[in-house]
Amino acid sequence: MRFADIIGQKQIKEYLVRSVESGRISHAQLFTGACGAGTLPLAVAYAQYIHCRNRKDGDSCGECPSCRQIEQLAHPDLHFVFPVNKQGKKSGEVVISTAREFVELWRDMFAKTGGYFSPRQWFDTLNLGKTLKGVISAKESEEIIRRLGFKSFESDYKTMIIWLPETMNEEAANRILKILEEPWDKTVFLLVSERADLLLKTIISRTQEVSVPRLTMEDLLPIALQSQADNLKAQNIARLACGDLLELKRLLGESDDEISKENFEAFCSLMRLSYNDKHLELMNLADEVAQLSRERQRGMLSDFSRLLREAYMLHAGANEASYLWGEEAEFCKKFAPFIGSENIEPILSQIESAMRQINQNGNPRIVFTHFVLAVSKFIKRLK
Repeated sequence: MRFADIIGQKQIKEYLVRSVESGRISHAQLFTGACGAGTLPLAVAYAQYIHCRNRKDGDSCGECPSCRQIEQLAHPDLHFVFPVNKQGKKSGEVVISTAREFVELWRDMFAKTGGYFSPRQWFDTLNLGKTLKGVISAKESEEIIRRLGFKSFESDYKTMIIWLPETMNEEAANRILKILEEPWDKTVFLLVSERADLLLKTIISRTQEVSVPRLTMEDLLPIALQSQADNLKAQNIARLACGDLLELKRLLGESDDEISKENFEAFCSLMRLSYNDKHLELMNLADEVAQLSRERQRGMLSDFSRLLREAYMLHAGANEASYLWGEEAEFCKKFAPFIGSENIEPILSQIESAMRQINQNGNPRIVFTHFVLAVSKFIKRLK
């Protein structure tokens, strides 16, 4: 993947090129930002630029053996680690991303999406269901040490890309920390994170952050116009995507995000049941959410927060600042009279509290039972 293949991010690309040309390649870098902004494609393009023998005009050539191998994610000096898991795993069985079945799925996913895919999409590809979550295990750390212990095969550098390092368990994170503290010569670690706040602070302190901003409306508009002939409608969709290519594709109907639909349905249920004081049904809803994986729970709370903020904007009359579309827009317009200055902050506070407790491995049944009952107290028609 070349920098030219990546949407927008001109300043980040120029920064990465300068780091190579000046010989100042940090051995551990942390790419942070939304997956739809291009964090993973940027890391791969950067790795390709490092390994390319015929760089020109601020980009890799795309034609040399190294570039061709990296295009297939098959370069012997470029390694990947990413969260995996599988249904029907035997007791005590440890799965790692170097297993052939996962490597093939990873390459296929990257080829189909150009590297623009979310954790949800990846976990759906692994067929993990609603409760199982992808993880980077301690065994994976041992595999990293083994692979990087060999001399480089073709390039001056060895590069390790770790996607979603926040999915590492504590043992794995501590082992990675030791590797970062004592790196091999000419070895580059590129950590690509969507939730850097979940990483150990000691890992963050030992990496150089590359903060990847959201895309601009100008970046997304040409893509919207390819699928939407109406120029005004395309502009509106590009604005609603809020700088995220994955959200743009969802709005254009190019992706069928079942999880987003389920989160929206759960939000509607929570608000309707709260308004009607259906406490027993609310507790049933809490039990259903408690059965989901923590990744799904965090995603659901995040969507709840987004929809509440949008409803509040509609209540305040700031329709032009609303980022809603389709069924979400229709429901939130009807729901807007119930969300105002009197209750928006207490409800968002409950969401933040639930998110914090889930991140700290709190009992999900207790967390969500308290959450739905607390929220129900604040939902009422406002004057």
